[in-house]
Amino acid sequence: MRRLSATTAIVAITVVVSLVVSLAPNTLELQYLGGFIPARFFGAVAMPGRWAVPAALTPLSSALIHAGFFHLGMNMLMLAFTGREAERAVGGKGLILLYLVGAYAAATAQWLGGPTSTAPMIGASGATSAVVGAYSLLFGRQRAKAIGPIPAQLVHIAWLAAAWIGVNLLMGFAFLQGGVDVAIWAHVGGFLIGLAMARPLLLWRWRHA
Repeated sequence: MRRLSATTAIVAITVVVSLVVSLAPNTLELQYLGGFIPARFFGAVAMPGRWAVPAALTPLSSALIHAGFFHLGMNMLMLAFTGREAERAVGGKGLILLYLVGAYAAATAQWLGGPTSTAPMIGASGATSAVVGAYSLLFGRQRAKAIGPIPAQLVHIAWLAAAWIGVNLLMGFAFLQGGVDVAIWAHVGGFLIGLAMARPLLLWRWRHA
């Protein structure tokens, strides 16, 4: 029997939880209780009831909750494609570690971007961005050249980071004009940690193969 890949497992768990929340009669309340709210870490938000996810775990719980089927579908398609390829390189354990650390890096970046925000951040795009970052570095064609004492590899990483930040700033501005708030800094934080972890995870996987 073929073993379930880590990417497939993450996608399956996320889809199930997201569908349960989306179809529940109290969807908005569940999004609030399980979402990542930066202001909670200052004690500025009083969570209703006793069912709120502990603040320290909300970077993970928020990645399991989505604002509708389109939001869920877009994130899972991106994760399924890049995750499958990244998992080939770093292994199942490496992919899970990348995703979990990415979720916390994304939440941290979003907190730094607005520590007093009371709006819940939901969706797997921050954690998925870490996988996209690793995939981009491991499988993208490197055309950058060294700049003085800066090696080509670092220049390549810098270009990837700059491109991702630029795309997300433009996307965030465009969506904001339509009244949709996008967690730009979560995407940036996840992507950067993916770039940072890609090669260490690759070396760790093959040293323990």
